[in-house]
Amino acid sequence: MTSPVGLHRVLEPAGVLPQAATRLDNAAALGADEVRIRVERINLDAASFRELSGRHGGDGDRVRAEVLGIIERRGKMQNPVTGSGGMLIGTVEEVGPRSPLAVRPGDRVATLVSLTLTPLAVSDGLARWDGRGEQVPCDGHAILFARSIVAVLPVDLDARLSLAVLDVCGAPALTARVVGRYAAAAAGGGAAAASSVGAAGDRAAAGDRVVGGGAPGAGPTVAVIGGAGKSGCLALAAARRAGAARTVGVVPVAAERNRLADAGLADVVALADARDAVALSTAVTGALGGPADVTVVCVDVPGCEHGAILATADGGTVIFFSMATSFAAAALGAEGLAADVTMLIGNGYVPGHAELALALVREVTGVRALFEARLSAD
Repeated sequence: MTSPVGLHRVLEPAGVLPQAATRLDNAAALGADEVRIRVERINLDAASFRELSGRHGGDGDRVRAEVLGIIERRGKMQNPVTGSGGMLIGTVEEVGPRSPLAVRPGDRVATLVSLTLTPLAVSDGLARWDGRGEQVPCDGHAILFARSIVAVLPVDLDARLSLAVLDVCGAPALTARVVGRYAAAAAGGGAAAASSVGAAGDRAAAGDRVVGGGAPGAGPTVAVIGGAGKSGCLALAAARRAGAARTVGVVPVAAERNRLADAGLADVVALADARDAVALSTAVTGALGGPADVTVVCVDVPGCEHGAILATADGGTVIFFSMATSFAAAALGAEGLAADVTMLIGNGYVPGHAELALALVREVTGVRALFEARLSAD
């Protein structure tokens, strides 16, 4: 008997969900409510690929061998150091008779659930991948459960572009939700809109200075750390559309500053190492004229928690999207700084997230330019 969340695929340890399992059953035979995908390309998440590449000194052959070994040992792709995986695209091969997923054989799809919980088998040894980029061409199969999420690939976008966008589509959706609630509260949206923002919303409803950088009726100020990356540029575009009064994109090097400035997605582009808490806070407050109401962390390196908290106003919100985040460091850091901030974990799923992200790529020239430049570099 199958479980809608995939418990029947867990081989060890017993009693955990597939994401926490050390080994999954990746057999091709389907349960009644499962779907099998013929895999054509995997997208490793940025934190995982950076860790793998760094640990192996950029040696693509060693990176490829390790990824292949992980999949063979675990029956899924889950970097044991970062705990993260990625997602994939492929073609639906077979749909179980009781599957609730709205796909059919022949559909080209992207899985919107992590590879850390997706049974996966590779049959080509990753022979077409040089180990030097996040996107991994491959042949194999993957299994989706009844509670999995999947999107049919749009026909108007290149599959590699769609894969890159859908890998991070939770970031712009949650950013839009949070920024939109702040904007509604600032515009007099009432207690219902304000209360959903948390402590900041309560203060906004009471008339205190929380959102909009002090301008009555203005939306919030927003800082996106890692603004030139995939999730970062989408978050900047989403924040602007959701009513941000002013945005700053923070990047670590001049080349990224120039690319983000040319894309026109942020009101200000600031240069700072996000691991330097004081430098990051200074860059954000200098660009916005004070701390940000909403800070979105999209970098794929550890050690950025304290700077993000320090850069955020009392009553503000920090959204952590990076899989390199230490949530213990974030919680204890906020306590140690006596920071009255709401901290959210971007879990990758918000209803409508795929459609929103794809619309931003289609409609915002700067977002598409950054994605296509990144794909060309890979």
